[in-house]
Amino acid sequence: MLIYKNYIGHVEFDDEAEIFHGEVINTRDVITFQGNTVTQIKKAFHESVDDYLEFCKERNEEPEKPFSGKFNLRIDPELHRQVYISAKQHKISLNQWVVEAIKHHIQE
Repeated sequence: MLIYKNYIGHVEFDDEAEIFHGEVINTRDVITFQGNTVTQIKKAFHESVDDYLEFCKERNEEPEKPFSGKFNLRIDPELHRQVYISAKQHKISLNQWVVEAIKHHIQE
């Protein structure tokens, strides 16, 4: 993984073409890059992110932020009820309950 200006680049090596290719994975916009060496792929990643940001600026558009901090979650209604009850029992919001559950599983 490569990180630059909060954008995360994922790189793979193509055996047949003998080239590294990558894409930014934490945005819905398509940002790709490629290179023949580690140095080239890092440079291409930085240039692609900078080009994307400049392109957005020229078009007077906000670049897509890597993460907004919001996501929709679809779960079974019975599980929803159980989580809600557990949150109430712990005297925390449903949102805080989910955040703590996610943190707990990330730290395992």
